[in-house]
Amino acid sequence: MTSKSETLKSYASRREELPEDTIAALATPPGIGAISVIRISGPKSFQATDKIFFGKTKIIDAASHTIHYGKISGDGINFIDDVLVYIYREPNSYTGEDSVEISTHGSPLISSKIIELLLQDNIRMAEPGEFTKRAFLNNRIDLAQAEAVADIINSRTEASLRGARNQLDGVLSAKVHELRNSLINSSSFVELSLDFAEENLEFIDNKELDEKIQNIIRDIEQLLNTYSFGRIIRDGVNVALVGQPNVGKSSILNYILKESRAIVSKIPGTTRDVIREEVSVDGILYRLFDTAGIRFSEDEVEKEGILRSRQAIKDADIVIFIYDVEQKIDSALLDEIYKLADKDKVIVVLNKIDIAPKITLKADVYVSALTGAGMNEMFEKLKTATLGNSVYSEKTAIVSNLRHYECLKKAKEYLINARNSISARLSGEFISVDLRNAENSLGEIIGEVTSDDILNNIFMKFCIGK
Repeated sequence: MTSKSETLKSYASRREELPEDTIAALATPPGIGAISVIRISGPKSFQATDKIFFGKTKIIDAASHTIHYGKISGDGINFIDDVLVYIYREPNSYTGEDSVEISTHGSPLISSKIIELLLQDNIRMAEPGEFTKRAFLNNRIDLAQAEAVADIINSRTEASLRGARNQLDGVLSAKVHELRNSLINSSSFVELSLDFAEENLEFIDNKELDEKIQNIIRDIEQLLNTYSFGRIIRDGVNVALVGQPNVGKSSILNYILKESRAIVSKIPGTTRDVIREEVSVDGILYRLFDTAGIRFSEDEVEKEGILRSRQAIKDADIVIFIYDVEQKIDSALLDEIYKLADKDKVIVVLNKIDIAPKITLKADVYVSALTGAGMNEMFEKLKTATLGNSVYSEKTAIVSNLRHYECLKKAKEYLINARNSISARLSGEFISVDLRNAENSLGEIIGEVTSDDILNNIFMKFCIGK
């Protein structure tokens, strides 16, 4: 049976398997634009470019980080386009290999013709994420930073961009390296004690070892506690607008969006399905779900809409329960919502305050979707429910990736097992195994230790050309 350590590969062994072929792909989005950029990386980048590039300088003789103007042609007579060629020599390139970027006019026909010429020289098309994968294999970035590249590309708000930038800058990686090195240091003392067991030499006593492990667990827990915040800034927040018919759910949605997205009518049951829209508030992405009014109905279509409303409540991170000044709060419905969602994540909003001279009804926020009164207060409540007391800065290590979160959880479990072994005065072999497994779990985050399946799963999610 293959052991876990045998199924995992260290950085050194992966580096030996780095392909020696040259790859090319369109690095800019397909379609018509001002320019297109074709990226080439590998040992034949310069030679292949020289075969189709006609300018004053041979690319193979050019200095790194220089730009050259010329024309592209397959035969030196019929020119396809005027281009700029950017030169990057190893190891000072994105991939760590000799690399070329060809900037052309943004015609899909031009870029496809140039790629066709390159592929005739035993260059192959790059796989999704292969340029970034090579950057990882060449030790230009670690695995957590490589994943941040995809997050940056997919970022849609200020918060998600800052979070991805934080990870790409290596803030999380530095913390994981620190924890792993501390763990390796403690583990080495245990290993030494095992090696010199016959001489009865003890390099670290159990009390000191237990304290060191406890400190590492505490640091891991701090990282785990950032995941809720990290997931929010990366993926956004699901917000369900719920309540009885005609309380103004669609009107509030329209006010937030500054457009008439949802149909507003005095006729109950106008909204039959869940309407989803997205809005950025102070850099955080909110996915708003305007749901069908929840009531008893014999209408089959409306009944289906109400079922979907209840599912939206279950799936929501935050629920905005809306009622208005013309009707009493439906306590039974609110109790049902509290059963379906975390009570701390439910915001009770009283709407239509513009038509009430005196308000005695209770709510967390009082608003008018018609005049906009109280809407800023509702946004503040929404932010508080979203972020809580989070005070993380751009220099704080934050976990936003589920894979990282699971690796940290595994590391914590192994360390708890190690502490239990110490408490039970078990042999050092038991402690050593758990410490080593914890090291591997932390190593999986940054790619010091990882499997081919994990690598393939990560990079296949990238776009081609990145």
